[in-house]
Amino acid sequence: MSTTVPQEILDRLTDVAMPRLAIERPPKEFVAARGFSLPVHRCEAVVLGSGAAGLRAAVELKRRGVDVIIATQSAYGGTSACSGSDKQTLHTANGAGRGDDYRAMADALGAGGAMDEDTAYVEAVGSSRALSSLQFMGLPVPQDRLGGVLRYQTDHDEVGRATSCGPRTSRLMVQVLANEAIRLNIPIFNQTTGVRVLVESNAGRGCVGALAISPKRRTGDNPLGLIVFLSGALVVATGGPGELYRDSVYPRHCFGSLGLALEAGIDAVNLTESQFGISTPRDQFPWNLSGTYVQCMPYIHSRDSRGNERNFLADYYRTTCELASNIFRKGYQWPFHATRMLDFGSSLLDLAVFRETQAGRKVFMDFNRNPLAVPGEAEFSLDKLDDDVRAYLGKSGALLETPLDRLRQMNPLSIELYKRYRYDITRDPLQFAINNQHMNGGLAVDTWGETSLRGCYAVGEAAGTHGVTRPGGAALNAGQVFATRCAEHIAVRRASGSEVRTDFALVDEAVERVLDVLKIDSVLTVSAIRKDVQARMSDHAGILCNAIDVRSALDSARALNKSIRQQGVAYDGASGALRALQWQQTALLSEAVLAALAFFVEHGGGSRGARALCAPDGDRTPMARTGPLEDFRFASERPEGRAEQIRVRLNGETFTCATRLVRRRDRDYQPFFERDWPGFLIGAIHNPVH
Repeated sequence: MSTTVPQEILDRLTDVAMPRLAIERPPKEFVAARGFSLPVHRCEAVVLGSGAAGLRAAVELKRRGVDVIIATQSAYGGTSACSGSDKQTLHTANGAGRGDDYRAMADALGAGGAMDEDTAYVEAVGSSRALSSLQFMGLPVPQDRLGGVLRYQTDHDEVGRATSCGPRTSRLMVQVLANEAIRLNIPIFNQTTGVRVLVESNAGRGCVGALAISPKRRTGDNPLGLIVFLSGALVVATGGPGELYRDSVYPRHCFGSLGLALEAGIDAVNLTESQFGISTPRDQFPWNLSGTYVQCMPYIHSRDSRGNERNFLADYYRTTCELASNIFRKGYQWPFHATRMLDFGSSLLDLAVFRETQAGRKVFMDFNRNPLAVPGEAEFSLDKLDDDVRAYLGKSGALLETPLDRLRQMNPLSIELYKRYRYDITRDPLQFAINNQHMNGGLAVDTWGETSLRGCYAVGEAAGTHGVTRPGGAALNAGQVFATRCAEHIAVRRASGSEVRTDFALVDEAVERVLDVLKIDSVLTVSAIRKDVQARMSDHAGILCNAIDVRSALDSARALNKSIRQQGVAYDGASGALRALQWQQTALLSEAVLAALAFFVEHGGGSRGARALCAPDGDRTPMARTGPLEDFRFASERPEGRAEQIRVRLNGETFTCATRLVRRRDRDYQPFFERDWPGFLIGAIHNPVH
């Protein structure tokens, strides 16, 4: 990108204004439950969440004639609207040049293992429709002069299927989808958070709606602001568990709804799989430092409490060339990956940063200085870089003197973004650390996005559609693809005449369960639960784990949840009640993640993806310039584990874990028009395959 791009264009891609929300519909009836008078809203589908996936689901439902309502904690306050990176990626099939191969793309999506093959193909083949429809709604996807979408290489992407609208790609997606939702007059209940799934047991378990809390709707006879949504379908699109870790790049108060779903007995999958990477701290401006932030090769250093500076990466890499080239590679190898700690790879940088912060030092990027030399080695030089690094910079026109010059040339938007939040990276070094960024696991779904609970669907980060790894930007695509597919499935099921029966006893029971948690005089506070859960997850379930710590952490998580069941959680007012319930569900999710991780470790699972399983008898040892890093010796991945997933379910008060083989795609199957068209016409294609 040239620095001649007018400022007004940079502003438009950075300062993304959101439209005014549609008017909420008033309730037509009320129900009495446990002494409260609750407003009731009936519809054919409820979408929990208003990020890119949730809005897409609502829009696609409305287009198919389904009466749909959106209920959201914060209309424009989630990860889609508030997160990003230097050039936030959308990963879709390449429609330019010679085109793409959907089967090859599906194989790439599932290359890390533990991903259903049919899901991978669904995401690959659906990506073209997802992208083109976003363009139709006004998403400014960059093109060349002949109409081909501009592409580049990203994490776990050897082909180059990534594209971007700049640092705010997902926010721009939310903008165009919100405009469409408003145009379609979809009611959006803002500041309304689902707290219980309504589950009927007649004729098999099924979802019939949700109980929510809306503090702004509290009244004298409804002091908690409880609200009932009755519907034939529920779409969980509330994002990932952003409050699970202390060291996190999620925007604050992004809880997701995995705990909510687990309480309803819905199966989760791949909870062991997450992403961690370098980003600015949460207490400042949380942002991923991928792409050009590191491809410009800034000087990375640490400072102790007295301000003494340390060129710590020089202890890890053997040459200045190797050091600088691996800083660059963090641009498209951004997530920590256990095996990339080996052979002086790019995740050795992650380990080094982690160790510095554990030692109490702060780590910075300085965009005004080139990397300092490794002792005894030549100074940094653009002529002494690995071939792939120098070639990329050359094509970008970025073989320039300083990191700041290179960053301005490749991506001036990345500088503009931090200026919006009063960080001038042209002047001051930028502090960063290793943080939790994404949950690859989530609720187990079929190829139409339906969970193990009939009528309940999950899309976006709430859905566990990813495997151990995923290409950068694949999550945005998956959310769009599965939001469209679940809308299709709901519309077909609605047309078949399924109907929601009203059983207000379910509402009474849901309110009772909420009141079981909320105890004004409890000694357990939200603050104490938050500190306990986040410290445990960051310290014992981050990029480095060991069997003893995982088991100990699981025991502590179980003890906390037992205390919550016995004592409840203290609260003050409707907003406090909502936070108490969210932290109770987050504590439950923490136990589920640790139960899955302990199950994985105890059944011979090794190091893969985002976590290195450290063990004294491990067979892999990272090497540094100063010698072997024995404290970080780790066990190799068990290859057969790639064909398995770990399913987690809450049975009573106990989580049970079991392995299940990934669903295979028939690679010999060839669709044939005349044979397969009738299946489409009669709706047979919507029969799920679990």
